[in-house]
Amino acid sequence: MNFIVQGYPAYAYTGGRPFDPKLPAVVLVHGAALDHSVWQWQSRYLAHHGFAALAVDLPGHGRSPGQARASIEELSDWVAAFIEAACAGRAHVVGHSMGSLVALDTALRHPDRVAKLALLGASVPMPVGEAFLAAARDDSPAALDMQSVWGHARLSPLSASPVPGSSLALAGRSLIARSRPGVQHAGLAACHAYAPSPAAIRALAVPTLVLAGRRDQMTPMKAGQALAKEIPGARFTVVDAGHSMMSEAPREVLTALRAHLAA
Repeated sequence: MNFIVQGYPAYAYTGGRPFDPKLPAVVLVHGAALDHSVWQWQSRYLAHHGFAALAVDLPGHGRSPGQARASIEELSDWVAAFIEAACAGRAHVVGHSMGSLVALDTALRHPDRVAKLALLGASVPMPVGEAFLAAARDDSPAALDMQSVWGHARLSPLSASPVPGSSLALAGRSLIARSRPGVQHAGLAACHAYAPSPAAIRALAVPTLVLAGRRDQMTPMKAGQALAKEIPGARFTVVDAGHSMMSEAPREVLTALRAHLAA
C-alpha cells in the first residue's frame, strides 16, 4: 500500500489484508539496506489477529523512492510523518537494528505518535567498525558479506533454517545487494553517529520491550540489556538467535511482540 509522506510515495506492506485505520496500528521499521520483507512472518500474523500492520520501506529502500536519509533524526521525523499520513494518529512502533534507533528516536521526539515501543537488536550507542563503514562507502561486495555474516548467529549456515529449503544468510545477502548505491553506507553512518541524550532515555514514558538475540554478533545481548535498564519500566526479553532474529527465531519474536502489544 502506498501513502504520501513528506511529498513522496511511501510503501508499506499490510500483511495481506487491507489497512484498517480503526484497528490498532503497528508500524514495523527495518534496518540498514533492508526493506519491509524482513517482517514478513510477524506482519502477516499481526494483520490477521486484530492489528493494522504497516511494515514500511524507509525512503530510498525497497519500493519507497526518494533519497535515503542521512541521520536517525531525519528517519524518525519521516516515521512520525508516516504515522500521521496513515491516519493512525498514534501507533505501536517496532524497530530492528537501525530501525530500533529510529523507533526510539520517534518515541523521544514525537511521543504523541507512539503508543508502545519495541526495540529489537538495539544498542545505544550503535558503533560501526571503520572497515565496515569504508567498505559500504565504496559499495564493495565485502560490505554485503560483513552485514550478512555478522547479521546472523555464528555458524548459522550449518543450522536448520526455520524456513525449509532456504538459506537465511544467502537470502539476507541478496536482500542487501538489491539496495541502491549508497544506501547501506547512509544507514550504517547514521547508526554510528546517533547519540541521544541519556537523560531523555531515562525520562521515556512509553511502554517498551527490548528484545535481544542471545547469539547476536552486531548488537550483543548485553547492549540490549543495558538499554533496557535505562528505560523506565522496560521489559527485557532474550531469544535464541543472532541479529536477524525475525527470520532466525520467527515464532519466538512473534510471541514476545504479541505479549507486549496485547498487554
